[in-house]
Amino acid sequence: MIASTTQPVVTWEKLPDDFVLPDDPVDNILQPTLAAALTESLVLAGKLPETALTSTNYGICATVDGKMVVKAPDWAYIPSIRVPRLEVHRSYTPKLQGDLPLIVMEFLSDKDGSEYSIKPTYPPGKWFFYERVLQVPYYAIFDLATGSLELYKLEASEQYQLLSPDAQHRYWLPEMNLALGIWSGLREHRPGSWLRWWDASGSLLPWGIEKVEQERQRAEQEHQRAEQERQRAEQEHQRAEQERQRAERLVAQLRAAGLDLDQ
Repeated sequence: MIASTTQPVVTWEKLPDDFVLPDDPVDNILQPTLAAALTESLVLAGKLPETALTSTNYGICATVDGKMVVKAPDWAYIPSIRVPRLEVHRSYTPKLQGDLPLIVMEFLSDKDGSEYSIKPTYPPGKWFFYERVLQVPYYAIFDLATGSLELYKLEASEQYQLLSPDAQHRYWLPEMNLALGIWSGLREHRPGSWLRWWDASGSLLPWGIEKVEQERQRAEQEHQRAEQERQRAEQEHQRAEQERQRAERLVAQLRAAGLDLDQ
């Protein structure tokens, strides 16, 4: 992808209260589910700081050449906001209200190629906006149809370069101390490919339903261990009882033989 050489003039202003946000429906019914799954595992793993913000189809703003531009990526991660959350309930302006997004994601579901648009004129294309205006460090494009993921990193040239995954087909994001990759399986009755997080040890960050299953398995293992301990204790009790009975029989035999065991 060759980015436009046009250098926009960017300022950071709060979205006017009377600004009409686009109310376009999502392109695919799975997009909100994919986004929710990404955030859920971060929350459950304690990987989402209190000041961090994740968003789904939520307006991120910048003023480009004097005109307000709002894009709503399918998912975004903002490391820290510096204002109360009530101030960003409708939209978010980086630098004015907090950090730039660290990563934005678009879930590819149409054929118009808007996720790759470098159109610099108003309104600018998604690629141009993320790369040249917001300068988001990472841009992910996930193809729902094929289950493929492209991750681009903003280099010193201020242009996105496609990254190569590691041997596990994951992408390490040092700023989050997490890896992003594709996982195939079932969630909400939908089999297929999902975007997932892995920690530095290579462990998958679980979803809620997976944590419930993990807890159920742990409880079952504890129950089995307790049952095994009970059975071992019962066996020890039986062995002790057998030893007591053998001792009593021996005493009886000795007395029957005329030995006085009380002397």
